[in-house]
Amino acid sequence: MRAGLARGLAALAAAALLSTASAQQPASSWVGTWGTAAGGPALPAQQHVFDGQTVRLVVHTSIGGARVRIRLSNELGAQPLRIGAAHIALRKHGADTVPGTDRVLTFGGLASATIPPGAPLLSDPVELDVPALADLAVSLYLPGRAEAATVHEWAAQTSYVSGPGDFTGTASLPRSQAIGYWPFLTEVDVEAPGAGAVVALGDSITEASLTARDANHRWTDLLALRLQRAPGDRIGVVNRGVSGNRMLRDPGEQPLFGKALLARFDRDALASAGARYLVVLIGINDIGHPGMGAIPLAETPAPQDLIAGYRQLIARAHAKGLAVYGATLPPFEGTTFAKFYTRDKAAVRDAVNQWIRGSGEFDGVIDFDRALRDPDHPTRLLSKYDSGDHLHPNDAGNQAMADAIPLELFHSAAAPRP
Repeated sequence: MRAGLARGLAALAAAALLSTASAQQPASSWVGTWGTAAGGPALPAQQHVFDGQTVRLVVHTSIGGARVRIRLSNELGAQPLRIGAAHIALRKHGADTVPGTDRVLTFGGLASATIPPGAPLLSDPVELDVPALADLAVSLYLPGRAEAATVHEWAAQTSYVSGPGDFTGTASLPRSQAIGYWPFLTEVDVEAPGAGAVVALGDSITEASLTARDANHRWTDLLALRLQRAPGDRIGVVNRGVSGNRMLRDPGEQPLFGKALLARFDRDALASAGARYLVVLIGINDIGHPGMGAIPLAETPAPQDLIAGYRQLIARAHAKGLAVYGATLPPFEGTTFAKFYTRDKAAVRDAVNQWIRGSGEFDGVIDFDRALRDPDHPTRLLSKYDSGDHLHPNDAGNQAMADAIPLELFHSAAAPRP
């Protein structure tokens, strides 16, 4: 009897020690080093269709690691997506990869996979020394006909498509055609114990599609560069901006604008590997789009409508233990987009910015409005930061945005309030 009791007590003690040890371990050592937000399926005139071809997708890392995996997505597709083969390598230049770095990617141990409609797919990890701030090439062979129903359309990055055939393991992609979008690929993760990721949520100002192509001058890239140079925690940066995106409304008239942020939040924010911090820059399209095209002007939100949306994002982030930082909306008077700007719409932006700055409901504030506005005409972008349409910042404006972000927001001590 005593021996049985002793064994029982020992088992309970061992279980308690195991539980304590498990609680002290991070849930995952995987961290997003790159990511994008998808829209789709495209309208018929905008569809991209592949037929037995290889796509080689070029992405730029934020942090490095010794192992890597990718996330593919058919989450907006209505048909199964067949992946015949997948490889990853360091990119040398153009469509060429660095010799000796090519790795075969598998999915549950298999070299091919079929992704059901509405689903993502994580690859198995592979050993590859991925540097920070480097280019990777992810090659996918798409047997048969494949429509890019899940796609990031405006990438500011050149990727490549081959002629017919599986060239995933070929260093120089033959007969390649340049493309400016990312189909199917939504995230690249590295194994980086102790690191975390900041996820940037927003529209075209975060996507930075009007910055120089292939230059990696998005404000998120420039933030990653600052974080690499600064002491402190290792932090990856994942860009989930998509042109035309709104917080409160799905853009049925243009599906490539992506689902409303409130709808895509779990997929694009909470599901990002290693997500620790969120930067939210959203709302300018909610304000500006009404009155354009088929969107009734009556859909212009009141400030309290946007504030209610922000509060939802904050609550859902805090429920998962993430810190969430609110970014003020930059000025847009004089924009070349007809009917996007009115004084009434500008008043909504002003009220929203006042709440972001003064409510205390975000865990911190990033004042992009102050960083970008013309001091002599605060409702306009400063000319040296203007891409030319008086709405989107240029490369210099993206640098100003990156420089306006206090890096202390991304220290491990930063945490959401209960």
